[in-house]
Amino acid sequence: MSEVIEQCKRWVEQVVIGHNFCPFAEQEFVKGRVRFVLSEATAFEDGLHALIKECERLDDCSDVETTLIVFSELLMDFDDFLDFVDMSNELMKMQGYEGVFQLANFHPDYCFEGEEKNDAANYTNRSPYPMLHLIRELSLEKAVKNHPSPDLIPENNVNLAREKGCQYFEDILHDIKKDKVNVL
Repeated sequence: MSEVIEQCKRWVEQVVIGHNFCPFAEQEFVKGRVRFVLSEATAFEDGLHALIKECERLDDCSDVETTLIVFSELLMDFDDFLDFVDMSNELMKMQGYEGVFQLANFHPDYCFEGEEKNDAANYTNRSPYPMLHLIRELSLEKAVKNHPSPDLIPENNVNLAREKGCQYFEDILHDIKKDKVNVL
């Protein structure tokens, strides 16, 4: 498996699961039901094609719960990435995937709208590479329904990220990119 995918898997383990940013991720990750796909697309059109291909794969493959599409060449600029996310959502709607899959996104320079770039809260969505995350809507609805306080997840994530601070997460991402295993 590629080094890029391995780095993204470590990010999911260490950041997403390790800090419980997504309380639903660990179960599917441990079961091997999270698919990681490397897209080496260099143009938006190719990236959008990869997205729809993965939607089709999820339609056909019930043993995969969710897919992370990792872009190693495309979408390094955060503004371009946001444009691509908008196009991706529109394409999914046009292809009949609205309400079937939800699209989450992560980026090395992620910045929530209205927040400062150096706000540690952004690290809840900062990843080693640009990524699109396809999530089955029905599974998400079920997981949220069974969670004691789903509305508090974003607030808890922000509070934890700010408590840990930017340097803490920068160090983790640096170690992941340098192919080191970070012990939390």
